[in-house]
Amino acid sequence: MIEQEALLNALRTVKDPELNVNILDLGLVYTIQAEDDHVNMEMTLTSPACPVGPEILRNAVTALEKVEGVAKANVKLVMSPPWSPDRMTDEARDELGVY
Repeated sequence: MIEQEALLNALRTVKDPELNVNILDLGLVYTIQAEDDHVNMEMTLTSPACPVGPEILRNAVTALEKVEGVAKANVKLVMSPPWSPDRMTDEARDELGVY
């Protein structure tokens, strides 16, 4: 069985290279579901035109597939609901100076 905390810890290693903040703290991850040895995740980007979007998606897949028990990770990009700064953690707000 894949541990949810292990998945979250893996995703904390994936950073938006422009902001240098991980995708969980930015609030980009909407859902994570593990079934058997597969993980399905829905996430968004801070902007639909984010130039590093493909890199972030690849890095998320790679990070998830490094978790023990995960054979395949599917990361789906969604734009609804749209991302807003309200989704960020307090740590991300502090790091980026968003109050």
